[in-house]
Amino acid sequence: MRAVEVSKRLSRALFSFSSYSRSLPNFLPSPDCHRSSGDRDTCLLRFPWSATQQRAVKVNASHVRPGNVIEKSGKMYQVIDAEHKQRGRGGAMMQMELRDIDTGNKVSLRFGTEEAVERVFVEDKSFTCLYTENDTAFVIESETFEQLEVPLDVFGKAGAYLQEGMKVWLQLYDGRALSGSIPKRVACTIKEIHASTKGPTVTPRYGPTISKHIEGLY
Repeated sequence: MRAVEVSKRLSRALFSFSSYSRSLPNFLPSPDCHRSSGDRDTCLLRFPWSATQQRAVKVNASHVRPGNVIEKSGKMYQVIDAEHKQRGRGGAMMQMELRDIDTGNKVSLRFGTEEAVERVFVEDKSFTCLYTENDTAFVIESETFEQLEVPLDVFGKAGAYLQEGMKVWLQLYDGRALSGSIPKRVACTIKEIHASTKGPTVTPRYGPTISKHIEGLY
């Protein structure tokens, strides 16, 4: 008798789950929403909250790390440094050094460790540098052959070492490059050497000036 009762309860549970599963697609966006821009627009009209879900997430400030991208007051910042500090009786806080992605200016902000911060989802992709021209690097994605024009300042000081055929990494947000990096080791050739005299000395000291890079190690 007990076995029959357990069997009936199991049947009712399975039936309820089946009904819930059939209704679930009406509330959640289909994976097909991401296949084309037209489908994405339709899905955003039906599920406007899904865009926020996919683009950013709220986290405690203590979980923010250097390299993350956050949004505050309508502006986007890349986290350069995030340091945990104790203010005595005032409680703990996070001291962050940020770079405004639009202007490149650096700012320093403080957050409570439990304060909610909007962390933006970025896409990390590797590209190959085709060439550089003026202040722009032209890169290509090896699988899709997607080409981008990226400002050299996205790479910071490392942009001076970019060269044809070098593998680079970009952080993308809505197809826009937020930051970039190059291999940690780059072989260079010394083209010029300038004499430098420091203090009273008869023999000048020579310091190398690297002005031409020949090979990236990656």
